[in-house]
Amino acid sequence: MTEPDLADPTYYLNRELSELAFQERVLSEALDERNPPLERLRFLAYFTKNTDEFFMKRVGGLEQQMDAGVTETTPDGRTPEEQWEEVLETARPLFERQSDYWLTELRPALADAGIEVVDCDDLADDERDALRAHFEESILPTLTPLAFDPAHPFPFISNLSLSLAVLSRGADGEETFTRIKIPSNQPRLVAVPNTTGRYVLIENVIEANLDVLLPDLDVVDVSKFRVTRNAEVRRNEEVAEDLIDIIEDVLDQRRFATVVRLEVDADMPERAVDILKENLDVSEREVFYREGPLDFEDFFELTELDRPDLKLDPWTPKPHPRLRPSAGDATDDELDIFREIREGEILVHHPYHSFEGTVQRFLDAAANDPNVLAVKAAIYRTASDSKVIQSLIDAADNGKQVAVMVELKARFDEKNNLEWVRRLEEEGIHVAYGTVGLKTHTKTALVVRQEADGVQLYSHVGTGNYHSQTAKGYSDLGLLSADRDIGQDLTKVFNFFTGPTLDDQFRKLLIAPVTMRERFVEMIRREAAHARNGRPTRIVAKVNGLEDPEIVAELYRASMAGVEIDLIVRDICRLRPGLDDVSENIAVHSIVGRFLEHARVFYFENGARSTDPHAADGAGEPEWYIGSADWMTRNLDYRVEAVTPVETPALRAQLRFILELSLRDNRRRWVMQSDGSYEQATPGADEAVCDLQETLMRAATDAVESGYGPGFEVDEELIDGELLIEPAPETRPDATSVDDGSRELDGADGPAATASVADPDDVGHAPDTGVVETTEHATDHAEAIDAANDAARSTRPETDADSIFERQADHWYRPESETYRWAVRTADGDRRYFKTREGARERLRIEYE
Repeated sequence: MTEPDLADPTYYLNRELSELAFQERVLSEALDERNPPLERLRFLAYFTKNTDEFFMKRVGGLEQQMDAGVTETTPDGRTPEEQWEEVLETARPLFERQSDYWLTELRPALADAGIEVVDCDDLADDERDALRAHFEESILPTLTPLAFDPAHPFPFISNLSLSLAVLSRGADGEETFTRIKIPSNQPRLVAVPNTTGRYVLIENVIEANLDVLLPDLDVVDVSKFRVTRNAEVRRNEEVAEDLIDIIEDVLDQRRFATVVRLEVDADMPERAVDILKENLDVSEREVFYREGPLDFEDFFELTELDRPDLKLDPWTPKPHPRLRPSAGDATDDELDIFREIREGEILVHHPYHSFEGTVQRFLDAAANDPNVLAVKAAIYRTASDSKVIQSLIDAADNGKQVAVMVELKARFDEKNNLEWVRRLEEEGIHVAYGTVGLKTHTKTALVVRQEADGVQLYSHVGTGNYHSQTAKGYSDLGLLSADRDIGQDLTKVFNFFTGPTLDDQFRKLLIAPVTMRERFVEMIRREAAHARNGRPTRIVAKVNGLEDPEIVAELYRASMAGVEIDLIVRDICRLRPGLDDVSENIAVHSIVGRFLEHARVFYFENGARSTDPHAADGAGEPEWYIGSADWMTRNLDYRVEAVTPVETPALRAQLRFILELSLRDNRRRWVMQSDGSYEQATPGADEAVCDLQETLMRAATDAVESGYGPGFEVDEELIDGELLIEPAPETRPDATSVDDGSRELDGADGPAATASVADPDDVGHAPDTGVVETTEHATDHAEAIDAANDAARSTRPETDADSIFERQADHWYRPESETYRWAVRTADGDRRYFKTREGARERLRIEYE
């Protein structure tokens, strides 16, 4: 079969539209009435925050390309101008849905629950009087009306600032435009005096009291507006003398960057809109007319109210069971963590495990342990009151050699990082600011410790930032390891931050931009080779984004070879699943929940458990990786990234639990369709709800209650439907069986299969009957399954008599599964599951013909 032209734009989705599709899923959480009201409000605020950043970064970047005359098309075949036009028109109805839901559904629901956001007109006279007194005392002194007329130039409008546009008429009949900036240092939600749970937006308070601010003025109209400016401003690093100067200049330029979006009240007069368009240099396309509030981000304030009845159950991160101080343990607590890591690697998962009790404890111990010689860390983002930074300062004060890489180019954290750089340098710590042409995105730390048997290296390689606050809301993984190969690799990476070159030889870590792309491509191609040779194959990748065209093309080729691929992609995804003869073996999932899914996990089956007599020349153990990199061109080619293998069987079991739950989630998971749209997974009539994040919270709690041990108490019954092979450490990975795209169930009984009519296109197909069993249970129920298959044969169509499905009718059936369409009973009593007819046919051929 001739390979299709994988450069064809029809095989790729647009990056910008894919990101907007993610924002639509975020908005759907705000509209989902299964969430309590304040949780819905939180997602409504997140939608504003996310789309603000999208317009600043992505739309701003498109406009820069247009201004530069760029006409080159993206892999999906669109020019910058075509993308810009589609993005604006795609975003418009999303904003309309946000506003409409607030006005018609969520605000009334909150009011019914005792939280009212009202207009001044809704207040009683005594309440208006009290609010007016508050205005005169606290708000009025902070306001500065700026007129626009022949004597006054048009005022500067800062990014994301909310303003009132006041049209007034003088005695001569001429209209005057006055801008009033809503003060950002005042509470947006003003509590109505002498009431409980009643609020008025500050812009409404100002509007209701304009006669105090602008006395003796004939006000024609008052409308709200808000501008969004481009954040994509850059300077040439190659010719710059100092990276700090570059960042300070970028921050200054952003203040005055071009406007990429203008939001106005839906009923703003045309005259006022025209003044804004002309003076802000925006087109009609860039104007968004909106009902209700123009900015929902300040509504996060309401989500902090003490109303547990209107929220999800609170979650407090748990200590990792292996890092809890034992009762009565007299050993110096600071030494325990190093001893524990040396005895066995530790996998931590935030926010299920406490950041303070794991990563922060690791750094605190390093800072205070007299045997620690050096501490190194790479900081991309950190909290404004970072204890991580304080630990590094303490380490320097205690005589350790400390080196810190602080990425000054971390978007929207530049100012915060600049402040930390200055603080660290004041403490005499050596700080690297970044690398010309690259961002440093690794989430890594290295501790060098003198021990009785020599110098030992302790490493942390994570998927998330050293940020105590985001660790409570972002789902991230981290590996604490005493593996010397990992430590030596990190030594090379940290030497690069302060030295002239980045080594291209690493023992275990995948490092971008030097080895990572090549190794990922090799592993994807290896799975394809296994599939072509009849060995078990599968790829499962959990990333934030899949944008890189080369990786997409490699996944397409692997799919065409028969590799079953599940991609758990939080937001951007260029790949189109389910395309005939190209990606029919690929499924794309996205999970949106109370925590932001931020972890990156990679699983390659690698022909494990193959019975092929020649398997020894290629098959091996499954490979697992976690790290900082997504499958995005920027991560693979333009950032310093680190991905580490996870080799400890117990930790792989934890990762398997996470991935399999992700693929079974029927509460927060969305499934991409071939056209790039998404459908939300929902439980069937008799199916229990499976919520990944809720399950992991329970598993972390149960693990603590069980005492010393793994980070999660794995419930095998929850993951018996998805299949990730993990051979026992004492057996060779090629010592059992083989399939083409099949999966073997481990642990509990498999899903039930019930009698049904065969699909019209599956001639020779036996209807589903009986109960599908796992390897260890199959023998116990073999007779029942035989009887079920006998019953199925009595109703099987008599067509296609020479088909292998006809000849081997005893050995296959249709399972009741949303994921797998065929099941094959193997000669040793096992069950294998397939998404494709070809996979089932090949398995029957290998087993019986």
